[in-house]
Amino acid sequence: MLEGCPVLGWAASGGMALTGQADGAPAASPAPAFGLLSSVVSELAAVTRSTGVEVRADAGELVAGRAAVAGFQRRGRVSAGGSARLLRTADGWCAVNLSRADDARAVPAIVGLLGVPAGVAGGGSGGLGGRGAGDDEAWGALEAAARGVTAEALAGAAQVLGVPAGALPATLPGRRPGAGPGAGPASGKGGAAPEGRVGRMAGRSGRTRLAGAVVVDLSSMWAGPLCARLLGLAGADVIKVETPGRPDGGRAGERRFFDWLHGGHRSVVLDFRSPSGHDALAALLGVADVVIEASRPRALAQLGLAPEMIPHREGQVWLSITGYGRGDAAAAELVAFGDDAAVAGGLVGWTDDGPVFCADAIADPLTGLCGALAVARSVAGGGGELIDLSMREVAAGFAAAAAIDHGPHAVRAVGGRGGDAVVTCAALGLEQAVLAPAFGGAGRAAVAMGADTADVLAWLGTGSA
Repeated sequence: MLEGCPVLGWAASGGMALTGQADGAPAASPAPAFGLLSSVVSELAAVTRSTGVEVRADAGELVAGRAAVAGFQRRGRVSAGGSARLLRTADGWCAVNLSRADDARAVPAIVGLLGVPAGVAGGGSGGLGGRGAGDDEAWGALEAAARGVTAEALAGAAQVLGVPAGALPATLPGRRPGAGPGAGPASGKGGAAPEGRVGRMAGRSGRTRLAGAVVVDLSSMWAGPLCARLLGLAGADVIKVETPGRPDGGRAGERRFFDWLHGGHRSVVLDFRSPSGHDALAALLGVADVVIEASRPRALAQLGLAPEMIPHREGQVWLSITGYGRGDAAAAELVAFGDDAAVAGGLVGWTDDGPVFCADAIADPLTGLCGALAVARSVAGGGGELIDLSMREVAAGFAAAAAIDHGPHAVRAVGGRGGDAVVTCAALGLEQAVLAPAFGGAGRAAVAMGADTADVLAWLGTGSA
């Protein structure tokens, strides 16, 4: 972190440049969360040093690397990636994410569930923007309907239809809406990393190293794969598993970012619906030292392979990433993506005009990092644990990070969009330009999908998928 000041670090990270109104100044308010992020990065380095290979992640690249590759900029209450919106409701704010075609098609049903007359909800898009006329109409309907209902009601109606949504908590821990990074209880510490809920599922093992450990990664997109990347850098042998009919959606995104996440990992394709594919997956889960999965619990339960349904070898660690945790059966099945989960946890930027999205789908990289730390800690202690990690709870943990213990910090505009402001830390007498997102490069390319299937099956002794 730059000279020990989280606000200056936030300015240099690329995350601040992604946070704020498109035509306004970048927001410094999430700086305490960045201070906690930097502490988690340091803790991961310390734990992995003792379990194999030290991993020192770049905090700025974690939160802004994808945006750098994709060319995203801050857009206020439109997410950096463009698929989510922060909508004003009768009592606050709610994030809704229409990232898939089915999400936009579900909007009329969402409005119907809210009981809003069709004429009332048929207004224009209000300048929210969309990727096509259909998106404009969908956002216009949601924006109009949102004004007459509570944030929780809007989020609930969307989630009933399988559309990711999250209400911004009315009370945010330790920080009042609109306050700067120094508001709230002063502390010189960043706080503790969100750990998730940890339960014992097997006995401990004498093996306490990540180096050489087999990690079976069933996840997709960002949070789970980032965890796998960090464990791979710590020396683990990562095997990515996909199905032929439903490959990782990240393959359709920016190739350099996908390579960054998956370079150096083995790739296996299994048809879980076939007896041989099911048996091969069961065999992989049986030999894994670490399992990463980010599906709704019912997905593995339908295969008879949920963690509570199968035996586990001593020391095995199972990381289950969900939007809202496994503790409540109904909540466990709710869909969440990085932007809406961050809002549900209260992790947003604040401007004079209210809340804005924080960086780019920030709950994803924060969850991936915290997941890697939780796994590394578990392995170091002998493992045998199920780690239930909720994206919303991770975001809430960072939203509650201890406030900055010095200040004030002024944000001064210096030009047009992009690299357009300077932050001054009066206590340290230092200035830092608000830097654009940066990406260090992918390194090794990810192998072709399924490139290692035959070799892994031969290793397992199953022969076919």
